[in-house]
Amino acid sequence: MDDLPSLPIPHDREPSSRHDGHHYHANDTTLTNSNSNHISTTSRHHSQRQSLSSISTEPSSTKPSRDNCDRRRPEDAEDASRLPNMSQQLMGQSVTPFLREHIPGLYAPIGKPDLPSMTALKTKDPNSKYCYRHRPDSKCRRAADESKMGLIQSELETLPGADRQAITNVWSLFSAAPSKHRELMLQGIITQCCFPQLSIVSREVHEQLKIDFLSALPTELSLKILCYLDCSSLCKAAQVSRRWNTLSGDDIVWHRMCEQHIGRKCEKCQWGLPKLEKKRLKEWKIQHQANSDTQRALTLISSSPSVGGATKRGTSDIESEVQTPAKRQCVNGVSDANKTSSTATQKFRPWKDLYRERYRVGSNWRYGRCSIKTFGGQHTNGITALQFDDNMLATGSYDSEIKLWDIEKGEVVRTLHGHTSGIRALQFDDRMLVSASLDNTVKIWNWRTGVCINTLNHQGGVITVHMDGDLLASGSMDRSIKIFNFKTQQTYSLRGHADWVNHVRLDAASRTVLSASDDCTVKLWDLDSKVCIKTFHGHVGQVQQVVTLPDDYEFEDQTVQEGDAASVASNRSCTPPGSSPFVPSPPEVDEERAAYGPIFQCDPDRPLPPRWMLTGSLDNTMRLWDTATGKSPRTFFGHVEGIWGLAADSLRYVSSANDATVKVWDARTGKCERTFTGHAGPVTCVGLSDSRMASGGEDGEVRLYSFEGEPSEVEEFGTPA
Repeated sequence: MDDLPSLPIPHDREPSSRHDGHHYHANDTTLTNSNSNHISTTSRHHSQRQSLSSISTEPSSTKPSRDNCDRRRPEDAEDASRLPNMSQQLMGQSVTPFLREHIPGLYAPIGKPDLPSMTALKTKDPNSKYCYRHRPDSKCRRAADESKMGLIQSELETLPGADRQAITNVWSLFSAAPSKHRELMLQGIITQCCFPQLSIVSREVHEQLKIDFLSALPTELSLKILCYLDCSSLCKAAQVSRRWNTLSGDDIVWHRMCEQHIGRKCEKCQWGLPKLEKKRLKEWKIQHQANSDTQRALTLISSSPSVGGATKRGTSDIESEVQTPAKRQCVNGVSDANKTSSTATQKFRPWKDLYRERYRVGSNWRYGRCSIKTFGGQHTNGITALQFDDNMLATGSYDSEIKLWDIEKGEVVRTLHGHTSGIRALQFDDRMLVSASLDNTVKIWNWRTGVCINTLNHQGGVITVHMDGDLLASGSMDRSIKIFNFKTQQTYSLRGHADWVNHVRLDAASRTVLSASDDCTVKLWDLDSKVCIKTFHGHVGQVQQVVTLPDDYEFEDQTVQEGDAASVASNRSCTPPGSSPFVPSPPEVDEERAAYGPIFQCDPDRPLPPRWMLTGSLDNTMRLWDTATGKSPRTFFGHVEGIWGLAADSLRYVSSANDATVKVWDARTGKCERTFTGHAGPVTCVGLSDSRMASGGEDGEVRLYSFEGEPSEVEEFGTPA
């Protein structure tokens, strides 16, 4: 900036005089154009001291304020134009060369690369792109703030033309200056600012330092950052700007959100969302596969030359075939396929919509918002068993009948007759329905036609039945468990309980079965060797229910350190009781597999039994069990009478008891979330899905709780714990 010519003082800016007779010299800086290019400044220490003493005698209207800084002279306030008017010739001699030197791309002619800056600009490597923070000679090209620029423009238009020209010249000089020159300019300006002006600088700097990092970063990094936010934070981020709204609604972000929450509880926010029901999930997979097949077919069609020729025809050719439907149909084949493709694409739901639906259901579960539908008046006795799916409900009763209900209509569509005594258990899938009765039989039905396919016999009343894959297990009053194979038609029995077998649960993957009995124990059986692997002791009342939990089940282990009196008795122990604690275990031994005995230890490819199970008993409690260690880390208290029904998934447990209540428990914390009433007698059975819950009682009614729907469409039921 040493090459700038001097700026002479205008003639209309003569030194002024005060009323007290003192004379004041000009307080302006004069730029000289001498050989030494030395910038001299007149001394103003003495004049400023006299100015301050004279200003103190002026009226109060001239005191320093926002618009009247102490650096101003009172007589200058009468002058509407304080800035010197710079002529075009003077500007061409001072400002233009500076701009041409530092911004050659804008002010230097393209055909004249005579300046060193122009030569450097042309020889610059285009691939070397660095952040301005790591290149002091580069400039930060931030996006302009539209509202701020509008405010500056409106303020600038209120000034005289000479002032606008001078301010524009200052902006141009600062914009063209390199980083080092800019710093010097800023330092000089800040040292001349008074406190009100420094406050303005501080406020403006604070606002300008706010960087929209999501817009500055690559899209991949922005999405990665948003994946760490929770649902509430993502919804707030969507309200910041259009760019943030687009990023926060991306499928990648919400797919990650669904992975963290659907079907399990997030470790960070302790919030879990229900899974899709199996039938709805199956339909979604079929639809997704159909969409993929449609896209593949369209790709093959578009590559066909005949179709390509048809699509290239003009509009007149298509209009001439109005009277030929066959040819029109051929032409419309592509459009119909495209229409089908677009429709299939529209039906594909984004992950955000899926999360929104699951979030609504999960919130309704938490606050008890649901709609209740009652099914009754058809059975002549108490209901002992039930199961439901998307639109079908099956109920069994002591009246020896099985009824199939249409859930939407609330009507019985079919009644299965054949048992001669009360029904105690039932289960159905897409293939068949199996039922257990006190008439000592298990019947297999084609529930679509109502025809009995097969009958299996026990020596006592059958209390429980469970079907998994090609295996069927049943438990009876004769203290035995029978296993029936649908493929081989073979049947065998498992014996070991000392009292009635109240409940059985198959696991076809590991080829094991769990059984609960009136002898207050639960046993784990191996179906290959037909022996009992483990026996679980802990309940002091008859165990009525046993339910296996998903493999991804997790819980807050708060009571393990307190110890538990529950113990395990195993007839297959691979660890000698007197082994020395100082002898290290062989590194190849799998401790978890060894815990189930040599049957699983010798077969490393065989899947292990379910790690966690839940039991309900007439001692009014539920227990969570670790099948590997045989210990019960948690006991659930809350019912005042014996528990008859139990259902569970990875998010919650549902229990029903003789006290005519249904309780919903948090699977992770073990706390009772809500208690539902409404039955006029003991609740003997319950059912559970992702968004619905059903309970059946001795009053002959089934109450179906649906937690779907908007909060405004449902009511709050139940009593929070």
